[in-house]
Amino acid sequence: MFIDPERLEDRLREEFGGTTGQSRVVVRQAVDLADSGRYEEDAGVTLTNDLVIAELSDAPDGAPPERWNWWIGSLEIAYGGYGRFGIQQYRK
Repeated sequence: MFIDPERLEDRLREEFGGTTGQSRVVVRQAVDLADSGRYEEDAGVTLTNDLVIAELSDAPDGAPPERWNWWIGSLEIAYGGYGRFGIQQYRK
């Protein structure tokens, strides 16, 4: 696995702020996405911490979950089948 959960959690908070809980839920979804192999199959690249941070940096302002959902929405439009990786509800 090319996602380092602890490091990704730290980087999410460093880059985008938010709470520990918000970062943790994004990390869980990122690990699930990486484990599924779906992103690598569709995009042709391995999902890594750096890639997640770069993609979330392109999103409009927001805490990590909003940025994650923005990116997942883009993947849903481009490839379909990414809705299950979205964050449906979280505490602010």
